Amino acid sequence: MKLTVVGCSGSFPSTESACSSYLVEADGYRILLDMGNGALGELQRHIGLYDLDAVLLSHLHPDHCIDMCGYFVARYYRHEGGRAGAIPVYGPEGTEKRLVTAYGDVPHEACMSEVFDFRTLEPGTFPLGPLTIRTVRVSHPVEAFAFRVEHRGSSLVYSGDTGPCEALGELSRGADLLLCEASFTHGKEDIPDLHLNGLQAGQTAARAAVGRLVLTHIPPWTDPLTNLRDARSVYEGPAELAHAGAVYEL
Repeated sequence: MKLTVVGCSGSFPSTESACSSYLVEADGYRILLDMGNGALGELQRHIGLYDLDAVLLSHLHPDHCIDMCGYFVARYYRHEGGRAGAIPVYGPEGTEKRLVTAYGDVPHEACMSEVFDFRTLEPGTFPLGPLTIRTVRVSHPVEAFAFRVEHRGSSLVYSGDTGPCEALGELSRGADLLLCEASFTHGKEDIPDLHLNGLQAGQTAARAAVGRLVLTHIPPWTDPLTNLRDARSVYEGPAELAHAGAVYEL
């Protein structure tokens, strides 16, 4: 598998990065994990607009899904030779309604389903092209999921947005790479069931014995180096900060 960080800023885009979006490729099959603010533009640095095979949305906060509205335009109006075919879009219950509402003046209520094959996420495991996807619910104010993506013995886990929870640790057990949110700063913010800090991300990686920890979803007001230091204080494996354009081969 190949993982490319399309965007990794938390809450809103920073001067260096779009919001959460991660491209996973294997055997010519391409999926996108989240498509937050600014991600659609950055995605085109890596693949063509119509090269995606599926999209998985961890939850329906704008910094994880709002650029799906622009992607609808690209697939519905601008595809050479007519509309692009409908690709699977996995998301929490109500994803289609949320995106239609966010877009506003759509041609008709079912138009997004002409280019997006909406499928409701539930905890469990399912095949997606050559990949195996496992999903669990995580701790966030809205319905939110973490993903484990596996291919030929390699595995990566994406936390989505979550506070500390056992489900993420179990999902991450033995993964080659944990792409883990670290929005908060240890000792500064303590809001239950919302986000992790760098220390908690490191603790999750250590308990799950993952091969590599990559901290992501760090908002512009959080010092990333503090979070990386805190993570490294409890996790002995390789740990680093996500940045737009970073590529990982698994």
